[in-house]
Amino acid sequence: METVGDYNTRAIYRKNLLEPRIYLDYHKVRQWVDELYSWLFSLEERYITYSIFNNKEIELRDSLKGFLLQEKMTMTESMTLSGIFFGRIGEIHSMLLEDLNAVLQFDPAAKSKDEVLIAYPGFYALTIHRLAHELWQLGMQILPRLISEYTHSKTGIDIHPAAEIGKRFFIDHGTGIVIGETAKIGNDVKIYQGVTLGALSVDKDKASLKRHPTIEDKVILYANATVLGGETIVGEGSVIGGNVWLTESVPPDTQVFHKREIIKQKRKLKVLADNYTI
Repeated sequence: METVGDYNTRAIYRKNLLEPRIYLDYHKVRQWVDELYSWLFSLEERYITYSIFNNKEIELRDSLKGFLLQEKMTMTESMTLSGIFFGRIGEIHSMLLEDLNAVLQFDPAAKSKDEVLIAYPGFYALTIHRLAHELWQLGMQILPRLISEYTHSKTGIDIHPAAEIGKRFFIDHGTGIVIGETAKIGNDVKIYQGVTLGALSVDKDKASLKRHPTIEDKVILYANATVLGGETIVGEGSVIGGNVWLTESVPPDTQVFHKREIIKQKRKLKVLADNYTI
């Protein structure tokens, strides 16, 4: 005879298995992401030896094949897509070196490439995004999302793997940045903490439409600026000031600032610590 507890357990079990499931090993994916980042820039001394560097690539390829098999792909598909991904890794690496040089060029606090590689969450998030974006372009969905969410949890920077980001992209600080699925960002763009490139509507029937803004070349987006809407275009060379809420396009070379008012006046009453109650 089933108890209430038995019934609840069986009901949960059955409902969980109503549809086919994908079981990716989240812990192994996170480890793979960090090992791939370390390998890509030879952050460990052992990679000075080429044979070790080359063997690590083979290991990373094999791990990717395993993840793709967990995504219900065939062995042939897994081998093909893994080969394509690592075949493009050199191009991705070259683009990332341009991103790295942009950090050194524009951030006065950045003293060396090693410092950026090891201690800059913005560059780490961008690196992993470029890798996740490549996987997304190859038709994968769960793995790139898992990778981007790991980066989000690690850096506080939330970039959908489908978002298109141009060359020499510079993230300063980065905490709280959100870049939506259909956002398009041009070359030489600088973005500061708290910026949101979001959607005006989240209706499900808009899922196939462009819902997030387009940011053209050489735009600067300062802290906590919010730019919304798939038809919103920020023209080339424009500057969007801190705390701006923008839902319409602006032409090239435009400065948009949040109007603020600061009031200063003499205190009429001296406040003492005795006045406070906790």
